[in-house]
Amino acid sequence: MVLRIDVLRHGETTLGHTLRGSTDDELTERGWSQMCQTIDLTIDQSLSHAQHWDVIFSSPLKRCRLFAENIAEQLQRPLFQDQNLQEMHFGDWEGISIQEIYAKEPEVLAQFWQQPTQFSPPNAETMLVFHDRVLQASQNIQRLMLKNNWQHALVVTHGGVIKLLKCLALNQPLDDLLKMSAELGQLNSFEIDKNSSILLLMDNSGESKI
Repeated sequence: MVLRIDVLRHGETTLGHTLRGSTDDELTERGWSQMCQTIDLTIDQSLSHAQHWDVIFSSPLKRCRLFAENIAEQLQRPLFQDQNLQEMHFGDWEGISIQEIYAKEPEVLAQFWQQPTQFSPPNAETMLVFHDRVLQASQNIQRLMLKNNWQHALVVTHGGVIKLLKCLALNQPLDDLLKMSAELGQLNSFEIDKNSSILLLMDNSGESKI
């Protein structure tokens, strides 16, 4: 038996040209529309049996939370906010564009891009700490779903969280995290085995990618 989790990345934001991290910026009108289109299409086409979402989980940051609150109200589903679903904190690089960072610290940026487990931005959250809290979020989602007999959840979160979940599901090293895709306003679907807690990434047909 498995639990199904559809993970939605937030859409475009007001600081979309920067490393937002834990900065609490808001969705643009286009960003809100991106998420709405994905949800509407998912429900209309019954992809991933979206009409069967039992519960919604969200990062507390506004670019996720405000949309999650709206969907939870529309669908009349319980909503849980989890601090552990927040994006990685980028320290001194928060709210700064990649171009500006490259101009000032090209070697540090290259090291972080190539080996994020070994090199972190100044005063930032380490990859291992980020990994541990996202894993805690996943375990908390599983615990609440099992406790309440929920089979299918919608999770509204960030690109880094989705990329980390993909690394776990595909059994890839954490240093490959930045190579993973997580498009703005798009869904990625996972399954969690109830007994083993093994995470699997699903494709659009609902089949496991492993």
